[in-house]
Amino acid sequence: MLNLSKEAIQMLEQVIYLPMVLQILQRDCQAFEQGTFKLKQPYIKLVEQTISFVQKELAGAKRYLRQNQLQVFRGERDDLFSEYIFVRQRAQDCRRYSNIRLRNHVEDLLSYYLAKAQEITHCEQ
Repeated sequence: MLNLSKEAIQMLEQVIYLPMVLQILQRDCQAFEQGTFKLKQPYIKLVEQTISFVQKELAGAKRYLRQNQLQVFRGERDDLFSEYIFVRQRAQDCRRYSNIRLRNHVEDLLSYYLAKAQEITHCEQ
Protein backbone atom coordinates (compact mmCIF):
# COMPACT_ATOMS: atom_id res chain seq x y z
CA MET A 1 0.00 0.00 0.00
CA LEU A 2 1.33 3.40 -0.98
CA ASN A 3 1.20 6.46 1.21
CA LEU A 4 0.59 9.14 -1.42
CA SER A 5 0.13 12.86 -0.93
CA LYS A 6 -2.96 14.60 -2.29
CA GLU A 7 -0.75 16.27 -4.91
CA ALA A 8 0.64 12.90 -6.05
CA ILE A 9 -2.85 11.43 -6.36
CA GLN A 10 -4.00 14.47 -8.34
CA MET A 11 -1.07 14.09 -10.76
CA LEU A 12 -1.62 10.35 -11.13
CA GLU A 13 -5.28 10.96 -11.87
CA GLN A 14 -4.40 13.66 -14.39
CA VAL A 15 -2.37 11.06 -16.26
CA ILE A 16 -5.53 8.95 -16.33
CA TYR A 17 -8.04 11.66 -17.26
CA LEU A 18 -6.16 14.00 -19.60
CA PRO A 19 -5.45 11.41 -22.34
CA MET A 20 -9.19 10.74 -22.40
CA VAL A 21 -9.88 14.47 -22.77
CA LEU A 22 -7.33 14.66 -25.61
CA GLN A 23 -8.90 11.73 -27.41
CA ILE A 24 -12.33 13.37 -27.29
CA LEU A 25 -10.95 16.71 -28.47
CA GLN A 26 -9.12 15.10 -31.37
CA ARG A 27 -12.28 13.29 -32.47
CA ASP A 28 -14.26 16.51 -32.18
CA CYS A 29 -11.69 18.39 -34.24
CA GLN A 30 -12.01 15.79 -37.00
CA ALA A 31 -15.79 16.09 -36.83
CA PHE A 32 -15.57 19.86 -37.24
CA GLU A 33 -13.14 19.51 -40.15
CA GLN A 34 -15.35 16.97 -41.93
CA GLY A 35 -18.66 18.57 -40.97
CA THR A 36 -20.85 20.78 -43.08
CA PHE A 37 -20.47 23.85 -40.89
CA LYS A 38 -20.47 27.15 -42.74
CA LEU A 39 -17.77 28.63 -40.52
CA LYS A 40 -15.57 25.80 -39.29
CA GLN A 41 -12.48 27.76 -38.37
CA PRO A 42 -13.61 29.26 -35.04
CA TYR A 43 -14.58 25.81 -33.75
CA ILE A 44 -11.41 24.18 -35.02
CA LYS A 45 -9.25 26.95 -33.56
CA LEU A 46 -10.90 26.65 -30.14
CA VAL A 47 -10.51 22.86 -30.09
CA GLU A 48 -6.88 23.06 -31.26
CA GLN A 49 -6.04 25.62 -28.57
CA THR A 50 -7.74 23.42 -26.00
CA ILE A 51 -5.71 20.42 -27.21
CA SER A 52 -2.51 22.45 -26.85
CA PHE A 53 -3.44 23.54 -23.32
CA VAL A 54 -4.34 19.99 -22.23
CA GLN A 55 -1.09 18.63 -23.73
CA LYS A 56 0.91 21.11 -21.65
CA GLU A 57 -0.97 20.08 -18.51
CA LEU A 58 -0.39 16.40 -19.28
CA ALA A 59 3.32 17.00 -19.90
CA GLY A 60 3.57 18.72 -16.52
CA ALA A 61 1.83 15.83 -14.79
CA LYS A 62 4.11 13.28 -16.47
CA ARG A 63 7.17 15.32 -15.48
CA TYR A 64 5.94 15.31 -11.86
CA LEU A 65 5.53 11.52 -11.98
CA ARG A 66 9.07 11.05 -13.33
CA GLN A 67 10.58 13.37 -10.73
CA ASN A 68 8.75 11.55 -7.93
CA GLN A 69 9.34 8.05 -9.31
CA LEU A 70 5.63 7.37 -9.73
CA GLN A 71 3.93 5.30 -12.40
CA VAL A 72 0.36 4.50 -13.31
CA PHE A 73 -0.79 1.43 -15.21
CA ARG A 74 -4.20 0.44 -16.42
CA GLY A 75 -5.43 -2.77 -14.88
CA GLU A 76 -8.53 -4.75 -15.67
CA ARG A 77 -11.70 -3.18 -16.98
CA ASP A 78 -15.28 -4.35 -17.11
CA ASP A 79 -18.62 -2.73 -17.86
CA LEU A 80 -18.79 -0.97 -14.49
CA PHE A 81 -15.24 -0.33 -13.29
CA SER A 82 -11.74 0.43 -14.54
CA GLU A 83 -8.76 -0.46 -12.43
CA TYR A 84 -5.57 1.61 -12.24
CA ILE A 85 -2.38 0.64 -10.46
CA PHE A 86 -0.22 3.35 -8.90
CA VAL A 87 3.41 2.32 -8.38
CA ARG A 88 6.32 3.87 -6.46
CA GLN A 89 9.53 1.93 -5.94
CA ARG A 90 7.93 -1.52 -6.20
CA ALA A 91 5.10 -0.62 -3.83
CA GLN A 92 1.72 -0.41 -5.47
CA ASP A 93 -1.80 0.72 -4.82
CA CYS A 94 -4.67 -0.65 -6.86
CA ARG A 95 -7.65 1.69 -7.29
CA ARG A 96 -10.94 1.01 -9.00
CA TYR A 97 -12.87 3.84 -10.64
CA SER A 98 -16.47 3.68 -11.73
CA ASN A 99 -16.68 4.08 -15.50
CA ILE A 100 -19.56 6.50 -14.97
CA ARG A 101 -17.39 8.57 -12.61
CA LEU A 102 -14.58 8.56 -15.18
CA ARG A 103 -16.94 9.71 -17.93
CA ASN A 104 -18.50 12.44 -15.79
CA HIS A 105 -15.14 13.75 -14.61
CA VAL A 106 -13.77 13.78 -18.17
CA GLU A 107 -16.85 15.75 -19.22
CA ASP A 108 -16.24 18.25 -16.41
CA LEU A 109 -12.59 18.56 -17.42
CA LEU A 110 -13.57 19.04 -21.04
CA SER A 111 -15.85 21.93 -20.08
CA TYR A 112 -13.13 23.42 -17.88
CA TYR A 113 -10.41 23.26 -20.55
CA LEU A 114 -12.68 24.59 -23.31
CA ALA A 115 -13.57 27.55 -21.10
CA LYS A 116 -9.90 28.06 -20.24
CA ALA A 117 -8.90 28.01 -23.92
CA GLN A 118 -11.69 30.44 -24.71
CA GLU A 119 -10.41 32.81 -21.98
CA ILE A 120 -6.90 32.62 -23.38
CA THR A 121 -8.18 33.26 -26.90
CA HIS A 122 -10.26 36.19 -25.71
CA CYS A 123 -7.27 37.72 -23.87
CA GLU A 124 -5.07 37.43 -26.99
CA GLN A 125 -7.49 39.46 -29.10
